[in-house]
Amino acid sequence: MSKKILLSHGGGGEEMQSLINGLFFKYFGNEILNKMEDGAILQTSGKVAFTTDSFTVTPIFFNGGDIGKIAVAGTVNDLVSVGAKPLYLSCGFIIEEGFLHEDLERIVISMQKELEKSGAKIVAGDTKVVPKGKADGIFINTSGIGEILCEDISSHNLSKGDAIIITNEIGNHGACILANREELKTGGDLKSDCTSLYQPIFALFQRGIKPKAIRDATRGGVSAVLNEWAAASNVGIEINEKDIPISNEVKGLCEIFGFEPYELANEGTMALCVKKEDAQEAIKILKEFDECKKACIIGTILDSYNKHVILKSPWGTNRFLESPKGELLPRIC
Repeated sequence: MSKKILLSHGGGGEEMQSLINGLFFKYFGNEILNKMEDGAILQTSGKVAFTTDSFTVTPIFFNGGDIGKIAVAGTVNDLVSVGAKPLYLSCGFIIEEGFLHEDLERIVISMQKELEKSGAKIVAGDTKVVPKGKADGIFINTSGIGEILCEDISSHNLSKGDAIIITNEIGNHGACILANREELKTGGDLKSDCTSLYQPIFALFQRGIKPKAIRDATRGGVSAVLNEWAAASNVGIEINEKDIPISNEVKGLCEIFGFEPYELANEGTMALCVKKEDAQEAIKILKEFDECKKACIIGTILDSYNKHVILKSPWGTNRFLESPKGELLPRIC
């Protein structure tokens, strides 16, 4: 018979210590976490970045990942987006009574595997168990601290002539979650792009490529990122529709449901702005990594159409690509 999480696993007593020692320390254990103090004492040598996020994705398990993988990847990628090497994460679990212990272990193993990609460690955590029906399975909160390796990466840095790069196909995560919920068979291998991108972005830093801006294109997708950049730097951005990598499965789902692929969430795809002269070298470096094999230049920065994004069609027509409005697809991360 499968073990289930009980309210007593969050009660602070013997059952909770058994869960912490037998599961969390088994996979997350390190010299800082194992001290079991109320706070982690951390060592850094320069400027640090800090981020926090909460994850409520449904379904909890999906093709290409799960709530644990996305929690680690999302936090790591947020740190990477400001030029930081991920060092330390905290992790809080809110678990519904009756949640299967084997599913929790599967999530924790997934998190540990994702941590290995960047070398980050979970150094503090918390577990709460709520009565059945109060948490829809499991929610996870993570915070992250990273050491700044590349300074002054900001959405306020864009200027005329800069190139816009996408590291992968867009919309795969949002489309995958949609297909899972609707139990749709897409006829292909549609899966989430969920992954940490520390290694390819760090490779850019190592080889002297300093992006002006980096953004993890999660909720709101590429459309939200580019519109935020255009507004922050008071520039226009022109992107070429024919250059944007979109899978046939994503295109098909968008046609069925009336979605814009540019607005669908990604969890392992970044937008970068680099100097024009650095663009080709940046693409070459990114393509050395499996998760960035489809990296490409999709557009440029203009000194007109300030605070707007222009989508140029293959037929020579243009339209504004507006920022997403409303809730396109809830609980995708």
